[in-house]
Amino acid sequence: MARMHTKKRGKSKSRKPVVEMGVHPKEVMPKEEVEEKISEYIKKGIEPRLIGQYLKDKHKVPYIKQVLGKRLTIVMNEKGYEPEFPQDLMDLMKRAVNVRVHLSNNKQDVHNKLRLNRIESKIWRLTKYYKKEGRLDKDWKYDPEKAALIVKR
Repeated sequence: MARMHTKKRGKSKSRKPVVEMGVHPKEVMPKEEVEEKISEYIKKGIEPRLIGQYLKDKHKVPYIKQVLGKRLTIVMNEKGYEPEFPQDLMDLMKRAVNVRVHLSNNKQDVHNKLRLNRIESKIWRLTKYYKKEGRLDKDWKYDPEKAALIVKR
């Protein structure tokens, strides 16, 4: 798949190894323990990307999907944790808020005006997708002031 705002091409069909190098299959935690650790990290309020990293670094779980047979977000939804906004949309909103703060202090910065435009176009594209999927309300719209308040929470 091609990149969105560059002329470069993306990687096609990249595959993860079945078992990570240096980790013996017998050393991997059982499914029940992995799910317990995930629920423990959820209760602490840790983000999904950090949960995967902690499991990999501290508990020698190479890939959650290979151990459990399902993705981390699906496991989190089963445990009752469903964030108000998807993580990728939230990250883009944080970036847009930070660029807006920068532009309020530096009005002559033409390059970051373009960057903000690109970030917000990605946000609008993602909101269309998430509205179709039903993860966002049909009447939800991106508003920079609302995004600043959401990000502060």
